Amino acid sequence: MSRTIVVTGGATGIGRAVAERFVAGGDEVVITGRRPAVLEKAAADLRVRAVVCDGTHPAQVERLVAELPARIDVLVNNAGGNTDFAQADPDGDLGRLKQNWLANLEANVLTAVLTTTALAPRLADGGAVIHLGSIAAAKGAGSYGASKAALATFNLDVAAELGPRGITSNVVAPGFTAETEYFQGLLSDSRRETLLQATLTKREGVPIDIAETVWFLASPGARHLTAQVLHVNGGALATR
Repeated sequence: MSRTIVVTGGATGIGRAVAERFVAGGDEVVITGRRPAVLEKAAADLRVRAVVCDGTHPAQVERLVAELPARIDVLVNNAGGNTDFAQADPDGDLGRLKQNWLANLEANVLTAVLTTTALAPRLADGGAVIHLGSIAAAKGAGSYGASKAALATFNLDVAAELGPRGITSNVVAPGFTAETEYFQGLLSDSRRETLLQATLTKREGVPIDIAETVWFLASPGARHLTAQVLHVNGGALATR
C-alpha cells in the first residue's frame, strides 16, 4: 500500500535524495521549498507533487496543510541550513549578532516546530517523523550548531507526544555531505580535505547515505526506535 510522504526542503541536496528514495519505494511524495522554479523542476524530474512553502512563516505552513491529503504517513523535516553563510559578520554589532542567531533558529528549529505541529493531527497512527539534524549539534558551530541541538531536544517532545499513537520521531544527523548547497560555494579545498580526513572511512558522505537512513527510520523495521539521534558521518563523530 502506497504511503504519503512530505519532505520539506525537498528540491535539492539531501531533501531531494530523500524524496527520490521514497518514490523508488513506491510512495506518493510531496516536496516543499521556498524557490518556485527550483521546486517545480525537482517535482517534474522526480514526478512528485510540489507545494511552495517557507516553513518559517505560519501563514504559509497553514496554506501547506490545506494543500495536503487528510492522511500523512511520514513527515521529513529537512528544510534549513546554515544561514550564517548568507549573513554579514556581526563584527561586534550585537544587533546584527541577534539577527544572525534568530535566522538560524528560525530556519532549523521553527520550520520543524511549525510544520510538525500543523501536520500532527494528520499523521497516521504508526507513522514517522524524521528531522534532519547535524554533527554540528554535538561538535559546536555557533548559532547553527545551537539550532540543531535545539532541534534534537524538540525531537524528544515530539516522540513523547506522538508515541502513544505508535508514531516514532527521530533525528538523522549528517556529517560532511558532498553534493549539497550547504556551503553555498564557500568550501575551500583545504577545508574539504580536513573534513574528509576527519572521517574513519576516508570518504565524503553523499545525500543517498542520509536518504537510506531516513528510509529505514520510516520502515517497519524501525517501529521501536524513537527519540534518538542517528549520526551518519563516517566516524567523524564517534559515540558510545
